[in-house]
Amino acid sequence: MKTGRRVTNWIDMTLDENIHATGPHHFQMDKWIACAPFEKRLHIEILEAADGRAVLRMPFLFDFAQGAGLMHGGALVSLADTALVMAIKSIVPPQTHFATVSMAADYLRPVRQGVVTARSQVTAAEDRALEGCTTVIDDQERPVLDFRARFKIARDARIRNVAFGDTPIQPKP
Repeated sequence: MKTGRRVTNWIDMTLDENIHATGPHHFQMDKWIACAPFEKRLHIEILEAADGRAVLRMPFLFDFAQGAGLMHGGALVSLADTALVMAIKSIVPPQTHFATVSMAADYLRPVRQGVVTARSQVTAAEDRALEGCTTVIDDQERPVLDFRARFKIARDARIRNVAFGDTPIQPKP
């Protein structure tokens, strides 16, 4: 077993090193509306995010295939959820801590190849609750997934342990 070395790529980690790398994690994001490490691993690209809407895309890479060779449903849902998060980030103050509390997805057709695009919009915002929807389309403009989700802003709404390059970290009260 490999020990005593600095790990720069999670794929190179041994099981023992993975156990010790389970968090909490502290990291720097490029800016408020940017992809987090998991989203970067999925090769998600933010095309736009403004006024409660967002458009993101993701390629269908070999690693995203399920057993029948189709794009894995979890990858599609990850894209849809991330797109809706970016739409929300476009209307809440930077460093607002919010999370998905419920979601539903309707799979409309399989993805066999190409690039998928998610188009999201916030449909309701009341108090600390936000709702929205995402449609994911394939590269032939056909809908492949309809996604709906509800989010809640945390009572202690400041994000901890993550720094954003375009916003100063607020000191603790």
